[in-house]
Amino acid sequence: MKIRGGTLLARALQEKGVTQVFTLSGGFCNPALEGLMDCGISVINAPHEQVAGHLADGHTRITRQPAVCLVGPEGFANAIPAMMEAWGERSPIIFVTGSSTLKRQGSGGFKEIDDVAIAAPLTKYSVSITDGERISEIVDRAWKIALSGYPGAVHISMPVDIMFSSYEEDAMRDERPFDRSAKRQPRAWPCPEDLAEVLDVIQKSEKPVLIGGHGVWWSKAEDKLENVGVSLGIPVFNVPYHQKLLGEEAEAYMGLADVHQYQPSKFALQESDVVIMLGTRLDNQMNFGNAPFFPHTTKVICVNGSHEEIEFNRSADLALLSDPGAFLDALGEIKAFDREWLNLNRRNRAKWVNQTLAEIPQLDNDRIHPLQLALDVQEAMDDNDWLVIDGGNTHFWSEIAVNIAGFQGRKLGNILHPGTFSMLGVGVPFATVAKLNNPEQNVVVISGDGAFLSGGLSIEAAFQEELPIVVVIDNNGGLDCISQQQERLFANQKHFATDFRDIPFHSMFEGLGGHGELVTRRADIIPAVQRAIASGKTACVNVKTVGHISPIVLATTSKRDKASIE
Repeated sequence: MKIRGGTLLARALQEKGVTQVFTLSGGFCNPALEGLMDCGISVINAPHEQVAGHLADGHTRITRQPAVCLVGPEGFANAIPAMMEAWGERSPIIFVTGSSTLKRQGSGGFKEIDDVAIAAPLTKYSVSITDGERISEIVDRAWKIALSGYPGAVHISMPVDIMFSSYEEDAMRDERPFDRSAKRQPRAWPCPEDLAEVLDVIQKSEKPVLIGGHGVWWSKAEDKLENVGVSLGIPVFNVPYHQKLLGEEAEAYMGLADVHQYQPSKFALQESDVVIMLGTRLDNQMNFGNAPFFPHTTKVICVNGSHEEIEFNRSADLALLSDPGAFLDALGEIKAFDREWLNLNRRNRAKWVNQTLAEIPQLDNDRIHPLQLALDVQEAMDDNDWLVIDGGNTHFWSEIAVNIAGFQGRKLGNILHPGTFSMLGVGVPFATVAKLNNPEQNVVVISGDGAFLSGGLSIEAAFQEELPIVVVIDNNGGLDCISQQQERLFANQKHFATDFRDIPFHSMFEGLGGHGELVTRRADIIPAVQRAIASGKTACVNVKTVGHISPIVLATTSKRDKASIE
């Protein structure tokens, strides 16, 4: 019996345990879609290829299992931003893109594009299938690369003639590996001598700090991180823009390692004698390991699960190749530290919470501060609800609000937000897949108006799949984060090309069959969000806010006469 290449692809993905594919259905993809249908694999059709990529990214971040983004050749170009976002967060997505016919490659075939070369710098592995009999082999290879060491997206280009041609259903299955089901991926175990040296330095310290990154998340070691922080008395921080590791209410968790959004982290880093960077990078967010972020007197230790990360973190004083979970197991065996260091950081956090709340401007009732909006939205939510953040200043203010609410006891189910590239438009796709994977929990998005305009069309996927989410729009009438930079950079102190007209976002949702409300007074925020949740529909709460410069924008535009995030 012979089957099309698209069905061979679908069966290879099913063998790996793939349960979810996101696509924008196109003619190039039809054989694969037929195969996925026959295999019983769920497929969600998105209104745009970038949306399909963001949906796959969010699904992968939540489940920590690869999802598939399947698009055609022109769709590949549309999916590149999602590929870039996934690359920054190291999401092991399987991007499968249709491509021009193989036999006419290089001669201007239909929709021909060198997708393999374009995807190469944004993925761990980018390959074209040149022989249909190798489909299962290529899927097996890509899967293992995506999940090994430091996870990351992979890209498989499938020419249309291979997609449509027929092959033996057991093509090349007489070669090893005979069992191509998903296996537990190999993990790096620390060299005993290197581990002993690192643990000795940490044990001799008096004021250690742990900064966790996405490597901890992908190794599923966040519980170990929390236990080590509590049992040893080590303050734990999270790298900005990466997957949240600990709930803000956790005893050892302090907040972001960001001296602008969470000022007490500056004290912790300046006073520390050892900083353990676990599963993260000494990149621009960490000032590349240099002062003043890390004092010269502080030892910087980087623990990473792949040699690529170790090579990237060349400026570390000590580097250890180790799976984050294995390292935390070993770290948990050392002697606990004086808890006064942890308690001091907790007191600093309490002081910061009280001071930040006291400094929220007391505006008129119809002028809403974005920080107050973010706090009130969380007040309307229940424990274990999911919060998704999207935007520029909306993101920054919401991060601050999350820390405050967590310190006050709010226990969210999880938090999703843009990654390294701060890409606008990921909020609605992330919220949609959060609801897909957690149907019993409420999912609320706080999105800037600019962020919603970037990716708001993806709301149709939530309607189509009957996944009711609530979108709260921080509507300040423009790209506030950019206009504030312009006002501090331009000689005339004005902003330019950043304003929006008054857009009735809530009416858009009503027109699509959802729930919508306009809020112009702070007192109405919590009741409106609660009504939106109770409606059981995909809903929008359109909140008119007043733009206020966030601490990170204020700091970065004060450093020099050229506005920059670094």
